Amino acid sequence: MLTLAEHWRAVDVLSDVHLRADAPRTFEAWRRHMLETPADAVFILGDLFEVWIGDDACTGEFESACVRVLQESAHTRSLAFLAGNRDFLVGAALLRAVPMQALSDPTVVTGFGTRLLLAHGDAWCLEDRDYQRFRLEVRGEAWQSRFLAQSLAERHRAGAAMRAASQTRKLSLPDPALWADLDRDAVVKALRATGTRTLVHGHTHRPGQHDLGEGSTRWVLSDWDFDSSTPRGDVLRWSTEGLRRVAVCPA
Repeated sequence: MLTLAEHWRAVDVLSDVHLRADAPRTFEAWRRHMLETPADAVFILGDLFEVWIGDDACTGEFESACVRVLQESAHTRSLAFLAGNRDFLVGAALLRAVPMQALSDPTVVTGFGTRLLLAHGDAWCLEDRDYQRFRLEVRGEAWQSRFLAQSLAERHRAGAAMRAASQTRKLSLPDPALWADLDRDAVVKALRATGTRTLVHGHTHRPGQHDLGEGSTRWVLSDWDFDSSTPRGDVLRWSTEGLRRVAVCPA
């Protein structure tokens, strides 16, 4: 469990920015927000990067630009990171270099007179059995050791192949309503087990607010894409006033 600093006035919670070199407007919108937000802290709930193939990749031109933004932001506010399905290979070296605090998935956070349960969300998409099998494999120490033992070039090719496979799968189900959502019973069980009533998560790219009954609520974070014909992206700002969505200004 994490307890917020007493002097903090606001925390921004975001996810699914999917930073990549061929999406410059998204990068610039994220850069500006990270450097200009009035929040005392930014909590990143996974998929900050479209793909992260290991901390030694931060020497790349685009990756190093992303790290510099994080480092500059960390000079004036606290940063915390929870891994998603695209950047689960973010490791201790990057967290130290920024610095960012590592969050477990899920994490209970106490502050502003309430408690939130923060998660990426993919672990509760139980209907997607193929993905759950894949997730179990790649989150294991054996798979990660084999993957990280490869050269950067090999990992770049593997990462590109996984991204292409993911895009192909999305195109096979063009209606987002057909994508697996979080299992309601699993979410309610997690809230009860942690003594919380509010879950904040990303992953599904379906921003919204859902009443789970018994006074419990599920807030879904927005994904970011300012390079498409329908630009989108926002954060949840947490303060003494509760949670509210704040639109991100495009570059």
